[in-house]
Amino acid sequence: MAQDEQHEHPQDKRTGNGAVPAIKAGRPYTREVHHEPEPPAVHHRGIAGLSVMLTRDKAYRNGHLTRPAFISLAILTFITFVGNFTQLQLSAALPTLVDDFDISVTLGQWMTSIFQLTMGVMVPLTAYLTRRFSTRQIVIASMVVFTVGSVLAWLSPTFPLALFGRFLEAIGTGVMWPVLQITVFSIFPLDRRGMAMGVVGMAMAVAPAIGPTLGGVQTDMNGWRSIFLTLTVIGCISILLAVFGLHNFGESDKTAHADFSSVGLSIIGFGGLMFGFTNVQAYPFTAPVVWLPMVVGLAGIVWFVLRQFRNEKRFKAGKTNRPALLDLSVLRNAHFSVGTIIASLSFFAFSSLVVLIPLYIQNCRDYSATISGLVMLPGAIAQAIAQFFGGRALDRFGARPVAMVGTILLCLGTTMMSLIGMGTWIWYISICQFIRQIGMGFVMMPVTTWSLNCLKPAEVSAGSAVTNTVRQIAGAIGSPVMILTMYVIAAAQMNAGHSGIEANVIGIEWALRISAIINFIMILLVVFGVKGEDAGSTRDAVRRALRHEKAEEAKEAAAVSTQTDDGATSNIQADE
Repeated sequence: MAQDEQHEHPQDKRTGNGAVPAIKAGRPYTREVHHEPEPPAVHHRGIAGLSVMLTRDKAYRNGHLTRPAFISLAILTFITFVGNFTQLQLSAALPTLVDDFDISVTLGQWMTSIFQLTMGVMVPLTAYLTRRFSTRQIVIASMVVFTVGSVLAWLSPTFPLALFGRFLEAIGTGVMWPVLQITVFSIFPLDRRGMAMGVVGMAMAVAPAIGPTLGGVQTDMNGWRSIFLTLTVIGCISILLAVFGLHNFGESDKTAHADFSSVGLSIIGFGGLMFGFTNVQAYPFTAPVVWLPMVVGLAGIVWFVLRQFRNEKRFKAGKTNRPALLDLSVLRNAHFSVGTIIASLSFFAFSSLVVLIPLYIQNCRDYSATISGLVMLPGAIAQAIAQFFGGRALDRFGARPVAMVGTILLCLGTTMMSLIGMGTWIWYISICQFIRQIGMGFVMMPVTTWSLNCLKPAEVSAGSAVTNTVRQIAGAIGSPVMILTMYVIAAAQMNAGHSGIEANVIGIEWALRISAIINFIMILLVVFGVKGEDAGSTRDAVRRALRHEKAEEAKEAAAVSTQTDDGATSNIQADE
């Protein structure tokens, strides 16, 4: 009878007699992994059916994703992959692009830096966009902007127009990784997030394997413009996938507002700082075109940070209904802050090598762009595999041992790479990069997942925005800073009598040594910062959830007992 009633009312969470549905044996009972009965079937078909929101009980059941959720998550993962692919595909083609437009390397690296900087600015908008618009609206609009940018860069007759095309590409892909991250955290239970993020991270890490290699081959065969032709085709495919296969996750609030003044401050702050760094190569530090943008940029960053704290304080006090663009209060969580710093230093060091190594291989050693991409290929594949196993290791061992292995390998590989010279075997670089990227795979995703797990569930969205913003900006700043370091040292070596190529190699060596020092600092942060009762283990997080669940059940039982006692007392008094 209870089953009949359940079929008649599929929206009921309990059976007809009030009993909770059975839980699969061997799985812990928490609110997050509790298996609900089959949700009601969606009667809408076609595109109208895709607009129906997929809640957790419709997306994850009996330890598995449902078919609509799997398809939607696969589409989100692919489109996010496109963003990573786009960001790195141009690295092997950068020397050729610099020659074609007859510009300096420092100016040319803006083709990669503006991508990271724009993504860093777009990430804070994710919290607003996911509140204001549906998942489908965000993804479809993003891919349209991305495709338009790819067409502009493909057909651009001048460098500024190509740079504007890259800017549009970055706008189109800037929100995708946070959207995917928030979706994974909203679908999967706590004890499966490490595995899920590892799988997603593995897909993301395939981009560095395909991007530079394919970019190098395309550049040698058909020129760098063919890269943007490929991205235009991929953008059109992504639009079709989103229109005909993507479901909505989460509800939208048409009354949500964003603090666009903070967006302007972030653009002025970080853009001004990078513009000043870029001009150092062509002008002395005392020139206004160098120090003035830096001062304006630093002032903009300070103003931006203070505005975020002020706006969030007013929002939590109920004085306004508009939250801060970036809720920096999550940085008060020490574990989250440590994880964010480690991730940012990783991006800082890694992004610079993506530019420096192709310059060394092509300009200093006179190899082709194809060889440049092939040298980076084994390491990128290794990072994809390492991220998958890093996610699984996080669930089993916790963040500290996994991050220790990762940072040590990262430091070792970078130190080995800093020993390169004029006659170094070219595949020695590939071996060093292989070691480095295994380390990256064991650092990035596990540390990021751990740091977000250390936050309260209501803070995950804000934490995702903060950590992605900070590390993207760190990556955007890392490239010009390291290139500037290389050129300053190279100029000093040329004044000392070395040839131009020898001086550049020495400059690259010292940039790599600085990167190795940064990696050593990361080891210290893991040793002294990633610790505590859980040490990032999601198993311990589940234990805490179980203890909380038991405490709640005990409170409910006590309340029921009190009500029963009061009822019995009232009945006795009435009888008397």
